[in-house]
This record gives sequence, C-alpha cells and structure tokens, in this order.
Amino acid sequence: MESRESLDLDFQKLWLALKRRWLPGVAVFAVVVGLTVPLALSKKQKTDYEAKGKLLFKVNRTASLTGVGQVERLEGGQTAQQPVGGLGALTQTGNPVSTEMEILHSIPLAQKTIAAFNLKDNKGKSLTPEDFQKKLKAKIVGGTDVVELSYKGANPQQIAAVVNKLMSLYIEDNLRTNRAELVAAQDFIAKQLPKAETNVGQAETSLRRFKQENQVIALDEEAKSAVGVMANLEQQITQVQAELQQANAQTAALQNKVGMNSQEAINTTALSQSAGVQEVLKQYQDIQAQLTLQRTRFLDDSPVIVSLKEKEASLKSLLQDRVSQTVGSQQQVPTGNLQIGQFKEQLTSDFVKAEVERLGLANRLTQLSNTRSAYKQRLSILPKLEKEQRELQRRVEAAQSTYQALLKKQEELKLAENQSIGNARIIEPALVPETRSPINAIITLLFGGTAGTLLGMATIILLEVRDVSLKTLKEVREQFGYTLLATIPLLGKKPRRRTKHQERTVPELPVRDTPRSPISEAYRMLQANLKFLSSDKPLKVIVVTSSVPKEGKSTVSANLAAAMAQLGRRVLLVDADLRHPFQHHMWELTNAGGLSDVLVGQAEFKAVVTEVMDNLDVLSCGVIPPNPLALLDSKRMASLIESFSQTYDFVIIDAPPLVLAADALTLAKMTDGVLLVSRPGVVDSTSAAAAKESLERSGQNVLGLVVNGVIVENESDSYFYYTKNDSSDENFTTREKAKSKTGKYADPF
Repeated sequence: MESRESLDLDFQKLWLALKRRWLPGVAVFAVVVGLTVPLALSKKQKTDYEAKGKLLFKVNRTASLTGVGQVERLEGGQTAQQPVGGLGALTQTGNPVSTEMEILHSIPLAQKTIAAFNLKDNKGKSLTPEDFQKKLKAKIVGGTDVVELSYKGANPQQIAAVVNKLMSLYIEDNLRTNRAELVAAQDFIAKQLPKAETNVGQAETSLRRFKQENQVIALDEEAKSAVGVMANLEQQITQVQAELQQANAQTAALQNKVGMNSQEAINTTALSQSAGVQEVLKQYQDIQAQLTLQRTRFLDDSPVIVSLKEKEASLKSLLQDRVSQTVGSQQQVPTGNLQIGQFKEQLTSDFVKAEVERLGLANRLTQLSNTRSAYKQRLSILPKLEKEQRELQRRVEAAQSTYQALLKKQEELKLAENQSIGNARIIEPALVPETRSPINAIITLLFGGTAGTLLGMATIILLEVRDVSLKTLKEVREQFGYTLLATIPLLGKKPRRRTKHQERTVPELPVRDTPRSPISEAYRMLQANLKFLSSDKPLKVIVVTSSVPKEGKSTVSANLAAAMAQLGRRVLLVDADLRHPFQHHMWELTNAGGLSDVLVGQAEFKAVVTEVMDNLDVLSCGVIPPNPLALLDSKRMASLIESFSQTYDFVIIDAPPLVLAADALTLAKMTDGVLLVSRPGVVDSTSAAAAKESLERSGQNVLGLVVNGVIVENESDSYFYYTKNDSSDENFTTREKAKSKTGKYADPF
C-alpha cells in the first residue's frame, strides 16, 4: 500500500513539473526535431546494395508421419514428441526459429562464406567475421516460420551470391548436424543394450529366488484363500469347544458314579472282559470259599488247610500275572475291581467311551488351534511378501520395458538416418539488386523525436533540480508547520496601471473590485479564521509579514483589511515597510506624509491617514527614513500602536520580510501576533527555514499561515475544484466595480 502511494506521489510530482516547465521542454524538443527534419528530407545518399533471400523452417515431416526417430521434449510442463534434430525450444516461451537465426549469424558460417568468395573490406584486407555479421541481417517475417536474410555491399552480383551461399551452407550444416545426432544416438543405444539385458536377467532371478524361498505362487489368491480357511477354522474351533465342554460334563458325571478315574475304569473293563483273568479269578474265588469252609473244620496246620493255602497262593500269583498281562505290570488293580456287576460294568463302559470321546475332542481342538496359529502367522507376513514381490516385479517390468524400448529405438534410428532431410529449405533465393537502398526518413524522424523527447525531459528535470523554491501548497505547509488559515489562489491576470514614471503591474484588490469572486471568499475565510483564533481574547493588532519579498504580504494585508471593513468593523491598515512601501500604490495614494512623519513628529496622525473605503483607513509609509528599525523600535511606535488599538476595531501592520530585516520581529512584540504570508514558486526552502527559525528564536506568537498566489492548476488537491470552475466571477462591469469601491457588494453579470 505504501509503495502504491509513493508511486502516485512521484507521478503527481512529475506531472506538476511538466505543467510548470513545459515551455522549455517543448522548445528543446522543437530544436532537436528541427535539426533532424532537414537530414530526413535531404536527397538520397549513396548507399550499398542490399540482397535478400528467404528460408522456410519446418519440422521433419517424414519422421512425424512415421513416428520414427522421435524423442520427447519438455514443453510447458508436459512432454511432447519431437524428431531427432527437429526444431524445438527448451522453454515454453522460447522460439526455435530465433535459435536458428543465431546459428545463421554464427562465426563458423561467416568464415566459410568469407572464404568461399574471398571477401575484402574497403581497405582491401580480408573481411573479418565481425564485419560480415554487421552487414548481415536476419528477421522473422511476421506470423510465419520464414526468415529473411539480407546482406549489404557495393557489388550487387557478389552480395546476392553471398546470401545464397550462406543459406546453402546453413542447410548443409543443418542436415549434417541432424545425421550426427542420429549416429550419436545409435552409438549410445548400442552401449546401453547389454547393460539393459543384464538388468533384465538379474531382476528375473531375484524374483524367482524370492518365490522359491517364501513358497509363493500367487499371493493375492493365497490371501483370499487364507481368509476363508481362517473363518472355517474359527467355526470348527467354536463347535469343538462346545462339544468338548459337553463331553467333560458327561465324563465327570460318570466318574462320580463309578468311583474311579478313567485309567481305573479302562483297566476294570478290560479285566472284566478278559476270559483268562475271569477263569483264574473264579478258581481263586472257589479256593477261597473252600478254605473258608475247611477252616471251620480243621486247624491252620492241617494238611487240608495247608494244601488249600498253597493253591490259593498259586492262583493269586497266576491271577496277578493274568492282570499284568492284560493291563500292564505297572498298574495296580484292587481284587474287588476284577469282577464287577453288570450294571456297574455298563457304567464303567459308558465312562470309558465318554473319556475316549473327550480325549478325541481335546486332541482335535489342539490340532485346529495349531492350524489357526499357522495361518495367522502366514497372513501376518503376507503384506510384507506382497510389497517385496511388487517391488521385484516392478524391477522386472522396468528392466524389460527399458530393454524393449532400446531395441525399438535402435531400429527407429536406423530408419530415421535414411529419412533425415533437414529442417529448412530455400523458398526465395537472393536476386541481384538493381537499386541501392535509401536512408529511411521515417527512422531518422523517429530518432529525432525520441532524442528531442529525452532531451526535453532532461531539461525539465534539470530546471526542477536547480529550482530550490517551494513549488506547491503542500511543500509550503510541510516546511513551516503552522496552522493554515487561508489559501489565496492566483486567478486571471493583474491589471497594468500607469504610474507617474512608468507603467507597472499593480496587484488588484479583488475584495473591493470583485467581491463575489472565489478569491474574495478566500480573504473572508481568512478574517473568519482569525476571529475564531481569538475567541477568548479578541485580536486587535496583528503584523503581516513574509519570508522574502514578492510573496504578496502587502496584497494580503490590503484585501484582509477590506474584507474586515466590509463587515462593518473599523480597520486601520498601516504600511510599516519603511524600506519598500507599497500600500500607497495599491490604494492610489500619495506618499507625501505617513507613518515615518508621525514617528519623527513632523505630522499628526489625523493629517496623514486616508479613508479609502467605508470603515477602512490607510496610513501609508511616508518619507523613507535612513534607519527604519530605530523608528519602529521606539517608544513612540509602541504608543501609536496602543492608540490605534483603542481607536479602531482592528489594526493590520504591513511589515518588511523576515530575512531582510528585523523590523517585523520588533513590531510583533508590540502586537497580538504575526500572520505569515508565503507564496509557492517565490520562497525557497532555505529562506523559509531561516524565517521560521527567526520566529521561533524570538518567541513570536505566530497566528498562522496564509499561502498566497497558489496556481490552482499546479495543485492536485480536491478542495480547489470550486476555485477552478468559478474563476469567471471576476468579470464585472466598470459600473459595478465603481460601486464596489463604496464598500457595497456589486452584483455579477
């Protein structure tokens, strides 16, 4: 945003400078153009002949149609097919024809052409490539791919031959370059093919080894199948777990009924179903019964009892052997379990069957769980295996693609070598020129106009740099920094009045002569602003001064006094500029007596004061004294000012400029304040700074700033719009101006 404002400000400064200094700039422009016109309109000067020929640049159509011998080039961020050696630019904004034009201007082609004709310069020496290039010109015929070559020289036959030779050499060189590119491409591909073939073999070997090591056939199908198997396994495991839970409950119930564990039940069932065990058991039980019966009859040492005991022991040993043979020697089976009842035998048999079924279910659950774990482990590594396989597969495909592409390009380049016919052809050979080329008057005039414009601008800039004056209202305000009380525009020309000795320009009194004009309104605005400044303590006496002469302080003083008088206030205007008085000229008064005479006691105030209009008295300077400051810094002057303030409603003292004398500063100490007048284009920054420093150093009460003589056209501020469009109100008839001198407003036309 700041840069935009700075740019606008610089443009405004430049525009205002052009408006202020346009006359010198136009004068310089006219002089320069005036000097070039005779040269442009002079007779044709003797010049060289000029021969012209034309080349048409084109794409290799054969390669484009067959698609053979084409390469990819980057154009605008996208790839595009282009024949080897064909026209093409490296960047989107590049023009390939411009590149070929540079080749036409190249030193090697120039050297070959010079050698072909043994070209000489004006001194008879061999023509250098640099001089040849200066005579040779190439340009693109607008909107086409045609390049026009021109060459200048004194020999028309020779220059035509030079242009034709240069075009022929370019075409030969272009064709040779294109074929050289094709040969280089073939050599490159021949070197790359073995490497590409090796890369294919290595990639295929790596893929095959990977499949063998990881038992991979089709990972995608395996993953899909594994997911289905996992779901089936989960279903089977759930079913087996339910059946196993039921079998455990049934086994526990039967175990409680038979009162033995599963091994004991199995042993009991086996023994009860063994004929050998049951036969010995029956004999053993019979002996035990006989032994019990015989003991009731005989004593223990009876031969009968001893014989029965021996049989019992023998049968017991035999029974134990039969039991060991049936259930194993490590199993201890109580004798009571060797023979059970039919019901218990059925329960035991059911218990054994239930136990067998339970163990079978448990084993199946274990197998299913192991199978599920194996599938889970396989599924967990499948993504990694798929990634590795894809990478290896891509390597194989890339290697195969590169190899196949190289093979294809090798065949294409062999065909393209025979198809290459170059990118240019001669469409218009150079003819022997019959006339010499004249000087172009338009170019000369354009050159003169450009030079005149530049020199005119330089003149304006130089004048602006040398001019140290404050040029605009804005610059004046920034320099002083005081409150702006009024802006007095410069409108129209000032009337010329004839004095006693010579005709001179006298500032007009618009407040009196043209009271309805915008400039009169500006003075009324000034007196209103002064009134607003003195709301607490009314102003009675003020000093009006400026930094340097010719800023219009006397004009401002006179018109301000007239504006106040028209409002019915009694005003005294004192011309205290005892060095260069001016008020008597403005009001067309004699200067025989005035302020200086009153101060030295040679005249009374009432005798020298003049009423110039209703409510307005003017005290002119009088005789110019040798030491004005001594008079103004006297007690008499202070007494007069005090007397004036009691007699009049307002007193305006016109004082000398600040940089010329200390008169204004001396008078300001006796009054209510200083009104500073400044004029753009008259005051410079140095004088303005010195005046401001004087006011601040002496501690003056600066009421404000009046910018006088503002050229409205030089200001860009919008508040001048009304002034710019209403300047016509200054035109009044002589009769109306005469009426205005009486203090009454005159009506406009």
